[in-house]
Amino acid sequence: MQKFVVPQRVRLREFTDNTYPQGSFALPRLLREREVRVNGAKVGANVWLSAGDEVAYYTTPAEEAKPFYAEVYRDGNVLVCDKAAGVNTEGLAAHLSRLCGALPVHRLDRNTSGLLAFALNAQAEETLLSAFRGRAVRKIYEAVCVHPFAQKKGSLRAYLCKDAQKAKVRIVSAPQAGALPIATDYEVIEERGGLAKVRITLHSGRTHQIRAHMASIGHPVLGDEKYGDEAANQTYGVKRQLLVAKELCFTQLSGALACLNGKTFVSAHTAAFPAERR
Repeated sequence: MQKFVVPQRVRLREFTDNTYPQGSFALPRLLREREVRVNGAKVGANVWLSAGDEVAYYTTPAEEAKPFYAEVYRDGNVLVCDKAAGVNTEGLAAHLSRLCGALPVHRLDRNTSGLLAFALNAQAEETLLSAFRGRAVRKIYEAVCVHPFAQKKGSLRAYLCKDAQKAKVRIVSAPQAGALPIATDYEVIEERGGLAKVRITLHSGRTHQIRAHMASIGHPVLGDEKYGDEAANQTYGVKRQLLVAKELCFTQLSGALACLNGKTFVSAHTAAFPAERR
């Protein structure tokens, strides 16, 4: 059993996703069996929580032990983790904050697995935030995309517009008000049937950039339910985008973090080809 105090008004599901990863995995069962208590009262629905509420999750030992990240590298300043798909960055950050005071400096979408860096002190946080903002970090992703590629390699340049109400973005080819420039390079590694495993280099880390940019050229990430190919997702029975933050390399860090320059960290996760449903 794990207990947490709510800092502000929020729905139970969102609070769980952003606070307790194992509880997030187990939440359907916990609600179904009324194994969540808010201020001592059992609940079985996604109720509203208020600031100061105490939420207790009666997870099993197996649920509490379910892995949701792996530590890839750690020194006195930086922690690099390999996040599992289905885990909110905010939930992992909350866990690591409780564990070792780690501070997040960038994020991944919930259903994207792979590498995340955290700072272990305020000075490292400032340095890492500056590095990510200044594109002094090389980020390489791996994805399974839909449809054969006529061009096996490409450098994509466009502009990205956010739609906050729909929680989506759209890609446009020319500058316009509110649009941010994006740069995405891709290279096909392997093709199998109507799918392709693609290595993607991200030069600008915008919201949903890879998913939206690849979809805009007719090659959405398989399993993507927001920008993807619904028919292909159903054909392969994939409900979570096959996208991995595969490599992370620091190139221009200074001071105490300069020792990381040139180091490349690699995720153990991979974007694997799925079997087609029969």
